[in-house]
Amino acid sequence: MTLQEQIKKDLKQAMKDKDDERKNALRIIMGEFARGASKSLSDDAAVQVIKKMVKSERETLERSGQATDTRYLEILESYLPKLASEAEIEEWISANIDFSIYKNNMQAMKDIMGHFGSAADGSRVKEILQKL
Repeated sequence: MTLQEQIKKDLKQAMKDKDDERKNALRIIMGEFARGASKSLSDDAAVQVIKKMVKSERETLERSGQATDTRYLEILESYLPKLASEAEIEEWISANIDFSIYKNNMQAMKDIMGHFGSAADGSRVKEILQKL
């Protein structure tokens, strides 16, 4: 079952459970999916859409001075894959990246993100590389 199908299924369940907050959040996600060029999205594309929504919502809440731990964000984040920890990223970098082939550490970013994909936050990887 794809992520998009899972969200549709969860939307139906939220409607049955009369969970308005979850239902509304899932409808917003489905609306964002519908903006895309195709009807069905790959899991990676769906994750990217949800990540963009989470980032936008966090920025909006921070600008308005509100708490960034809302139920809406909790629902969105429940569909994102578990992010790799800083220790896991550092461990993989030390075992697999030879910095001598790069002019600077930031050039390794492409290889690192290629390995972790959506399981790593680019800004977190950037911070780790800056510390090295």
